[in-house]
Amino acid sequence: MGNSIHYNTDNYALYRKLVFDLIDSQDPKGFVPDIAPEFVRFGGGFLDSPEWGSSAVILPWQLYNWYGDKDILEKAYPMMTKYVAYLESKSDNHILNYGTGDWFDYGPRQPGEAQLTPKALTATAIYYYDVLLLSKMSSILNKTADAALYTKQALAVKQAFNGKFLNATTNVYSTGSQTAMAMPLSVGLVDNSIKAAVLKNLTDSIALHNYALTAGDIGFHFLIDALDKGEQSRIIYAMNNRDDVPGYGYQLKKGATALTESWPALTNVSNNHLMLGHIMEWFYSGLAGIGQEEGSVGFKQLKIRPQPVGDITNASGTFHTPYGWISTNWKIQNNNFFLTVTIPTNSSANVYLPVKSGQAVYINGKKQSLYIDETAIIKCGSGKYLIEVK
Repeated sequence: MGNSIHYNTDNYALYRKLVFDLIDSQDPKGFVPDIAPEFVRFGGGFLDSPEWGSSAVILPWQLYNWYGDKDILEKAYPMMTKYVAYLESKSDNHILNYGTGDWFDYGPRQPGEAQLTPKALTATAIYYYDVLLLSKMSSILNKTADAALYTKQALAVKQAFNGKFLNATTNVYSTGSQTAMAMPLSVGLVDNSIKAAVLKNLTDSIALHNYALTAGDIGFHFLIDALDKGEQSRIIYAMNNRDDVPGYGYQLKKGATALTESWPALTNVSNNHLMLGHIMEWFYSGLAGIGQEEGSVGFKQLKIRPQPVGDITNASGTFHTPYGWISTNWKIQNNNFFLTVTIPTNSSANVYLPVKSGQAVYINGKKQSLYIDETAIIKCGSGKYLIEVK
């Protein structure tokens, strides 16, 4: 839920406080419990599940990525290294196989622990992501020896993961579930040479199953991320713009006024739960098109990539970055595309436009000389721009 919450709320102080809660809650063995502060001691997967304990690594990275807080990386570094060492000690040839898995995925049984995706897949994928992030954070902190060590470890986990879960003939991961296919795509476990094939298998499978949601609270974020990055917003739209199968519209039709723990809003589980709200991140990054480029910190280098889909003819969004407010507002009118975008001071943006062959691009009324294929990329400094595709 981190990305969805971040787009709506300045959560810097809250998340920084949570990092210290995680540090305080870390067990002497090295694991971080699923719940921190741990007022009640839970057991089983509720005590130690890699998909939840990995907050110990992911939260400090998010604070750095979103707000440029390098200090929190220093503060959290001992916790992060100890947690990754713990995961390594629990692995068997770099494969982890314990925890609750893709919590509350939508399968044939009462929701709870993962039904459609092996626990080993989600646990090992998040383990790889932890090690990969730790290699990046080590480098940022100029811990070059550690960075090299974690880069090597990440590669070993990646090779083990693909050796166990990837069918090299069909380019399908494990059971082929939404989570099984999306997590490797999202965290970087899929080699570039087969990335397009794996993404196509994912989207084809979703279409074959009538665009129904099945990914759970772990997998749904990665599904949204993989489809968004893969320029498949039409699939996200088709899966969520409906009320005939369990999902957001279905919950609303049943009278839900808050996020529910289960996709079908079952009455015997929580119906006021901070869970499964990951669509919000796509409202901003995909629909409104507000994000930052890979490698950017604190939204210094913005990525403006609005994605018109379905019968949506206009959308707008605002987001307060460390440099100030960014806003986008687009509409489609008479087959023309109009985008107004405001870039804050001391930042810049790459604006990705939906352009077809033969169309012309105008910025503040001036026609641009561009080589047009399927996407035009406009580089903008701070300021306000009216961009038209005619």
